[in-house]
Amino acid sequence: MKRPKSSPALSSSAPAAISPNHPQHSTHNNNNTSSSKRKRNIANSPPPLRIGFLHPDLGIGGAERLVVDAALGLQNKGHHVTIWTAHHNPNSKRSFKETHDGTLDVKVHGDFIPRHIFGKFHVIMAILRNMWAACAMLLFDSYDIIFCDQISMTNPILKLSRGKVLFYCHFPDQLLTKRNSVLKKLYRFPVDFLEQVTTGMADKVLVNSKFTATVFEESFPRLKKLKPEVLYPSLNLNNYDKEPSGIVPLGDVPPNKDLLVSINRYERKKNIHLAIAAFAELKKRIKPEQYEALHLVIAGGYDIRVSENVEYHKELEEIVKDFKLQGRVSFLKSFTEDQRHVLLKRCLALIYTPSYEHFGIGPLEGMYAARPVIAVNNGGPLETVKDGETGYLCESTPAAFCEAMRKLVVDRKKAKDMGDSARAWVKSRFNLEVFSNHLDHIVREMASHTNKH
Repeated sequence: MKRPKSSPALSSSAPAAISPNHPQHSTHNNNNTSSSKRKRNIANSPPPLRIGFLHPDLGIGGAERLVVDAALGLQNKGHHVTIWTAHHNPNSKRSFKETHDGTLDVKVHGDFIPRHIFGKFHVIMAILRNMWAACAMLLFDSYDIIFCDQISMTNPILKLSRGKVLFYCHFPDQLLTKRNSVLKKLYRFPVDFLEQVTTGMADKVLVNSKFTATVFEESFPRLKKLKPEVLYPSLNLNNYDKEPSGIVPLGDVPPNKDLLVSINRYERKKNIHLAIAAFAELKKRIKPEQYEALHLVIAGGYDIRVSENVEYHKELEEIVKDFKLQGRVSFLKSFTEDQRHVLLKRCLALIYTPSYEHFGIGPLEGMYAARPVIAVNNGGPLETVKDGETGYLCESTPAAFCEAMRKLVVDRKKAKDMGDSARAWVKSRFNLEVFSNHLDHIVREMASHTNKH
């Protein structure tokens, strides 16, 4: 498939939030009138909605962070929110804090269904697990709005409910897998067809970037009349402002080095080896004492149940040995939010290596920590990273990434200035309040259409 051109970094403000009218300050003589107006505003405010979220595996990742933030944002708006999933591990290293500390109501159904059959049919089994969770959702509760993502095949089941179905497309699933054999092609054909048909059954479709919107239109030609709306992911800034309590262990990461940090799941498509190759190249481009002060940290989601996570981690360790970087590169697997906080606070820059990433929450995290981001010049980062202002957008080559690293290492003032600009950019455009207002407006509008019918 020909990759579409990605959209440039955002320059416009977020969609205006829909908010109630606040009563104006009045003089002493108008106190009674003002009080009456306030009572009428409260009486006329729309009632909270019952909103159910359906997500296949509530672990740690960009998609999961979006679902959690969407649930938090709507709950903070007064709605009644529940998350349904086929798997959730209430462990600080395997799930986000809000999903296991009582902040959000999480219900698990379908985890007894195997994830695969002898290492095969992962997609089919994921669909079956999600369908079980969807059936449980409809059997045990009812909702005005059902927010689902990743697996559209459950939409026909969800349409049996009285509520509206809101589907969030992170990226077409058919583009996330390789077809290396005839059997795989035959296996994927009905899955790809059903993905397109069932996606079109949702009452409304959201996507995470203009880039994904373009890919959506090219991948689903049958859905030409369906125009997905862009809802950019956000950061819950309050969570990122919290300082860890006590000392946070970072494994074998040396305490006295300047860090370059890569944060991504241990998946081959994340192209993490690019960061290692660029770091090796950097040794030739800066002074020995400058290189001696640096250390590369590879951190990300890791699940021992996922064979690719295990295999790719081993491959990366071998790459480190090939470049003779033992002792200069550390790996953190399924790290905690406190560890993320410390890594971003200590690092010189965030290294973001995926190509044609759908959106990418990592760059936002790095920029909000006042750190410049080095990312590939395509996909989602084109809409989030301002080249030369909040970071560098590069070709996906070790030489290009190495040069961006070099600029930040030799010019620390430039690195700091870019970091300050990056933080201000995220605060103004990608905060949870902007995201929540937009999503609240969407679900209110969908519910109002339901009431009219």
